[in-house]
Amino acid sequence: MWAQIALWVASFVLSYALQPKVKGPKASGLSDFTVPTAEVGRPIPVLFGERDIQGPNIVWYGDLSTKAIKK
Repeated sequence: MWAQIALWVASFVLSYALQPKVKGPKASGLSDFTVPTAEVGRPIPVLFGERDIQGPNIVWYGDLSTKAIKK
């Protein structure tokens, strides 16, 4: 019985030591986002019905600043 417990503990330790190490996700920066821009002289599209605009001309698009997490 003690031999089985020792084998179980050894196999548990071995499997824990050989498991792949998981890396955390990479933090996204401001360059990873594609936000709409505002340009002078850019045409304003006229929509009829429900459509998705691929390149809207937007004046303000949220507060896109980064702050360090301190814990």
